[in-house]
Amino acid sequence: MKFNKILFASAFATALTLISCADDYKDINKDPANVTVTDPKGLMAQAVMKFQPNDYLLWFYNVNYLTRWDQMATPTGSYSESFTEMRESGGQGSQYLETLRCRNEIRKFIDKTGDETQRGYEAACTVLTVYLGLFDSDMYGSLPYTEACQYDNGITTPKYNTVEELYKVFLEELDQAVKYFTDANSESTPREDQIYNGDWKKWAKLANSLKLKIAVRLYNNDQAKALEIAKAVVVDNVGYLDELSDDMLFCKAVKAGSDSNNDYVYGTGNGLATPGLSQNVLNYFLACKDPRVRFIYTKNSLNSKVIQGFIDNKTFDKLPQCIKDVVVLDEKGNFKEWGGMGEPWVRYQGLPVVYDGHLKDEYKQFFKYGNDYQLPAGDGVKDYYPFSYQTPEMKKGREDFTLPTVGKEKVIQDTEDNPLYTMYLTSAEVNLYLAEFKLLGADLPKSAEEYYNKGVQLSVQEYDALAKNNKIPYYGETYGYDPNEKPIDLQKDELDVMMATPAIKLTGSKEEQLEKVYLQQLVHFSLLPDDQFVTSRRSGYPKIGSDLLPFVKFDEVVLEAIPRRFEIASPSPTDLMFDNKMEAYKQQGFNTLGTNNSGSAFNNKGTALNTERLWQDKNAPQWGTPKGE
Repeated sequence: MKFNKILFASAFATALTLISCADDYKDINKDPANVTVTDPKGLMAQAVMKFQPNDYLLWFYNVNYLTRWDQMATPTGSYSESFTEMRESGGQGSQYLETLRCRNEIRKFIDKTGDETQRGYEAACTVLTVYLGLFDSDMYGSLPYTEACQYDNGITTPKYNTVEELYKVFLEELDQAVKYFTDANSESTPREDQIYNGDWKKWAKLANSLKLKIAVRLYNNDQAKALEIAKAVVVDNVGYLDELSDDMLFCKAVKAGSDSNNDYVYGTGNGLATPGLSQNVLNYFLACKDPRVRFIYTKNSLNSKVIQGFIDNKTFDKLPQCIKDVVVLDEKGNFKEWGGMGEPWVRYQGLPVVYDGHLKDEYKQFFKYGNDYQLPAGDGVKDYYPFSYQTPEMKKGREDFTLPTVGKEKVIQDTEDNPLYTMYLTSAEVNLYLAEFKLLGADLPKSAEEYYNKGVQLSVQEYDALAKNNKIPYYGETYGYDPNEKPIDLQKDELDVMMATPAIKLTGSKEEQLEKVYLQQLVHFSLLPDDQFVTSRRSGYPKIGSDLLPFVKFDEVVLEAIPRRFEIASPSPTDLMFDNKMEAYKQQGFNTLGTNNSGSAFNNKGTALNTERLWQDKNAPQWGTPKGE
């Protein structure tokens, strides 16, 4: 796990070209300032800067679709017929091209100069490109890859590679990358590498581990190959991500650069969507006594002093029963203490997974509460939110926090701009994949329980580290306002308590154990909504009727109406790639390009985004219905 504080100026100064010294050109009649040469390490730094799978577009648009379709979060306006429709999306589909350009430029440099010492930089760009290629193909399928970004070779209309072809190419490229990383002649410099500080051994582990992301996507179509990949990853002498210091979890920079939005420094400066905490997900967190709920979601704004404010204002009875249930009143009807699991747990409240809840009186307090959650504040009012939503500071660095207070009391704020630390591929994810593969029959040296236990514990530690470094509200801080306030930091012995809960312990039948593994993957991917969606899509979890974390089948909507990919816009006939695109769509069976906006979710119309599936999704189970159940 790397929390670098490297100034990233070199990425911009040397990304595509490097100005050479005047002495290098003393014998030619050119101004040295106008002569440029390719710099492989600068190109790698540029690729890292451009590596942005979790950009603002994903958090503003895509997260709303992904988390409601897999039911890992609840729309703050409730589920309704429109939840099966696609509208605007962004931040996915062509991300891989940003790093592929850099990789191809380095290859050209090596081919021209014969300088094989630069292969490590090429390999690093390859790893980033494969990661983004998976990310983009997860929702759109076939991509131009093997012929892409080769304009100087005269290729202006690159062919599309199928997902099946992409996975094969990705695996071959990762194998080659590992060889380059382990070549003793490969040059490496820490200054341009804020991921691993030029440590090619860790890059090799990353490349090897990335194969597991391909293997889990491949499993439903080629089980034998997927299990073979899992075994090969484990036995490879380069190793795999297996401890916190291995994690691809880092801050890009701590000082602003040339990008006007500074996305690579502070995360997006734009607004973010805020999916609500699902009651079903919350119940699972609490059953597991899982501290990650405190890092992934916000405390609500009903601290004990605010609760007393509602009591004084004689509006306490308007609060939802789930909140009143955790408040203990004294004999005079004033706030005495928190009940239930106490602070900070009681400040995490979820929204019910119901259909058209915003139209039903019994759910008004959750979705249409109006001024029920307001208190007088001088000549105006203050608004409070009773439920939890995804923590913005885990996705965005420049986010101010205002502590909820009562009336005209002093405003308490945290306005510090903090650089954004982000999780990409970690040892927790790798170990949870290995637990899955062991249960599915892979020949691996450790038991499923060993991989699973390590993966779960590492995930909690990774989220705790992220929360600390992103300085999210209440981490190590109570702000001195509410005497009943508690910080959210990971506490001593919490991991042991969590691992001993029946909801976590890997016991029961093979199917019951697989459910626990998949649910832990889903929780771990809370800050990686694309991976969370893919995990649900390929596994069928959460499961309808589950005692742990159920998927709700609405009577009003058929499962076939819930999308499994994004729609694809019709290309313009004047697009140079028109023929290639249309052929790729036809090959994948996209007859309508996937719009779900026509037809009704109340019947089997409008189901293109579910029935016209991507190759990797062809043999996967329907939502909420795992295979063998």
